[in-house]
Amino acid sequence: MECESNFSLIALPTFDGDNYPVWAVRMETYLEAVDLWKAVEDDYDIPPLPVNPTIAQIKAQKEKKARKAKAKACLFVAASPTIFTRIMSLKSAKEIWDYLKTEYEGDEKIREMQVLNLVRDFELQKLKETETVKEYSDRLVSIANKVRLLGSSLVDSRIVQKILVTIPERFEATITTLENTKDMSKITLAELLSALQAQEKRHVMRQEGAIEGALPVKHQDDGKNRRPKNKKFHVASGENSTFGNKNKA
Repeated sequence: MECESNFSLIALPTFDGDNYPVWAVRMETYLEAVDLWKAVEDDYDIPPLPVNPTIAQIKAQKEKKARKAKAKACLFVAASPTIFTRIMSLKSAKEIWDYLKTEYEGDEKIREMQVLNLVRDFELQKLKETETVKEYSDRLVSIANKVRLLGSSLVDSRIVQKILVTIPERFEATITTLENTKDMSKITLAELLSALQAQEKRHVMRQEGAIEGALPVKHQDDGKNRRPKNKKFHVASGENSTFGNKNKA
């Protein structure tokens, strides 16, 4: 399928019925980039040509028809086989878009319930033992973005507060330093993560250094433990030999 500009080389975001808010944002952005969003947002009429049309009028009409056709084609291509069977009979890109919005975004009450569930999930999150600070923050930001896509607000300052109250004690030194040097009510998420990740990196480096330092010591100990055994063996062998000689005498 041909869409305008080289941007069309980027694969269309496929919609399979899940995560409609995310897909809608990505799809709208794509259609705007290829100058096709207007054909989706506004199902404009294409007036017939006058009796003696000019070349410019013919060209303008052709471009309007092409945009509507391309916008519809983009939505068809973006739909999974299951979704395509539901929209294939719709005549315009706007009809397709409105149908998907109504069918998968849900009404206001459903969105409110989704927001409540996401917020509850957000509040239950904690840093796992095997998880890095970045992985934890990415999880929190992902939930926050889903809330925002549903039309509600979950600001970065709330993510900062969430991290501060759920971070393990091993980060206490970093938190104390931040409290002494910054206004914690104004600290950004990026600043907090930068400080925590720096401590996390130092901790990992110390652990790696301790492990590397312990290996030569272990080898030395193993060598020391082996030598006495050999010595004892020789001594024992000598004693046995002397004892045998005495017996012979």
